[in-house]
Amino acid sequence: MWARVKGKAENALMRLPFKRVYNFRPGFMKPFDGQKNVKGYYRFFGAVMPVVLPRLCCTMQQVARAMLNAAAKGYEKQVLEVADIKALAAA
Repeated sequence: MWARVKGKAENALMRLPFKRVYNFRPGFMKPFDGQKNVKGYYRFFGAVMPVVLPRLCCTMQQVARAMLNAAAKGYEKQVLEVADIKALAAA
C-alpha cells in the first residue's frame, strides 16, 4: 500500500506548476557514525546491507548532497533511484 500512496503523491507533485520536481527513492539509508536515536537492529542492518545489497543502499550524506545538487544543477530524471542518487551526490 505504501508504494501506491507514494506513487500517487509523486504523480500529484509532478502535476503541480513547479519549475522542477525531484522525487527521491533512497532505499535503505545507512546511519552515520555518531548519529543519535538509532535502534540496535538498524545499526546491524546498516553494517550488513551495504555488503549484501550495495545497489539498494546509500548514506544520508549522499541523499543530502544529491538533493542539493538536484536543486542547484538539475537532473534529467524526475524520479531518482539509488543509482541516480549516488551519481548526483558524486557530481
